[in-house]
This record gives sequence, structure tokens and C-alpha cells, in this order.
Amino acid sequence: MTAPAPAPAPAPAPAPAADRRVRGALTGAVVPPPRPARLALRALSAAVVVVVVAAFWSVDISWGRLADLPSEVVRYLWLMFSAPDWSALPEALWQTWRSVAMAWLGTVLGILIATPLSLLAARGHGPAPVRGVLRLVFAVIRAVPEIIIAIVILSVTGLTPLTGALALAVNGVGTLGKWGYEAIEGIGRGPVEAVRAAGGSGAHVLRWGVWPEVLPAFGSFWLYRFEINVRSSAVLGLIGVGGIGDMLTSYTQYRQWSTVGVLLIVVVVVTVAIDAASGALRRRIMEGARARAVQP
Repeated sequence: MTAPAPAPAPAPAPAPAADRRVRGALTGAVVPPPRPARLALRALSAAVVVVVVAAFWSVDISWGRLADLPSEVVRYLWLMFSAPDWSALPEALWQTWRSVAMAWLGTVLGILIATPLSLLAARGHGPAPVRGVLRLVFAVIRAVPEIIIAIVILSVTGLTPLTGALALAVNGVGTLGKWGYEAIEGIGRGPVEAVRAAGGSGAHVLRWGVWPEVLPAFGSFWLYRFEINVRSSAVLGLIGVGGIGDMLTSYTQYRQWSTVGVLLIVVVVVTVAIDAASGALRRRIMEGARARAVQP
């Protein structure tokens, strides 16, 4: 009589994902990340589809007129650019200059307010309650568009370019403050620890350990914010605070399309020129001058 064959050993249980990643790191093998739960992913996809369909259903769209949109766009482009009225060019340039000045003043005011606040909002440099309050203020400001801020401010200052500059400054505090404290928290700790080891105070740490490292990033942020303010100043002109946006609204209401075309050309040319100059300056700040080959 032969002995019965031994029962096969049970298959080992699959190792948890964390163990597989650790084992892969030790052996050098590529371990894919764990797949997301299919049920949660399908539920999220279904929710997104329902929201999109509900949004289209709730919007009152005349689908019949939407088909005429391409021909209408071509017609208005022809009215604006087939025979531009260049007699309005001097006034357009003057109003564009006022918009750029409005953007510049708003940018400077935003920098002066946001820079010290971003230092206080950075982890390791400001008290925790102050950091929390400042970060909440930055988030609230960023959530409000410039045009809404301008409508609130104009009840005090009236329809003047100063209203637009103040609105841009307030909105700039929210963005520059956030970018600033994130840049401070991302710097290397070596200079900061060196200043502290030498007995430096908190002010010394900010001046000699933090500021030299974040200054290039801050300069880039300031220029980028100026670009944003130039575009936003034209939009603020739509509510009557002056500048090229105000002029554009007036001529559009009177349907003087040949002049509107000239205004759009001026806006696009000036905005593209400022974007190009600002972009070149930001690249120079962040990357430095390009090395040139020396001819023997």
C-alpha cells in the first residue's frame, strides 16, 4: 500500500503594496503604483458626467443661432479690420498709456503690501496664528475678481483710474502673497542655519539668509504680475475707470466698428510687446545671461 501524496502547499498571500514597493526599491525592479479603486473612479466619472449634462441643460442656448456663429464672427471681423479708422490712433495710444500706468501703480502697491506679509506667512518665520490668518486672507482675495473689487472701491473713490489701480493692488496682494511664502518655504536651509548659528536675530535671518535666495523668484513674480495687470486694466476699463477698456466700450456701444478694430490692434500689439519684454527679463533673472562662445 502506497502512502498518500502530500497536499500541495497553499499559495502565498499577495504582499501588500507597501511591501512590494520596498522590495522593488531593494531589488531595483520597477513597481507600478497601486491602481485606484474602480468603484470610486466610476462613481466620480458618473458624477462629472451628470454635472456637465446638467450644466448644458440649465444654460439657455439657442442651438439654431449657434450655427450662425462662424459667419457672424467673420462679418464682424470684416467690419472691424477691412477699413480701420486710424484717426483714433493718437487717443487710443494715450488711453493705452493710462491703462499701463494703472497696471504699473497697482503692481507697485501690491508688491509693497504683499512682500512683508509673505515673509510673515512663511512657515518658520511667522507665528502660526499669523500665518493662518494671512493665508486665509490671501485665499479670500484671490477668490474675488478684480472687477468686483473695483465695483466695491468705486463707491469711495469714484470712476477714476485710481480705482482700477487700487483694485489691481488688492488682487495682487492675494497672488503675490501666496507665491511669496511658497517661494520662501522652498529655499535651501543652509544660509538660514548659517545665520542662526552665527547668532543672527530673526531680522538678520530674513535679510541675509532668506532675501538673497528669494529675490530672483520675487523679481520674476513681480514682472509676471505686471503682465497680468496690463491685461486686467483693459477689462477694468469696461466699468468706466478709464483707459483703453473705457474707450473700447464707448465705441462698441455706438457700433463704430472701424474704430473698434484700431483699438483692438493697439491693445494686442501693446500687450504682446509687454509680455515679450517681461518674459525676456524674467528669463534673464531666473537663468542669467547666456554664455557666448569666444572666437579664437
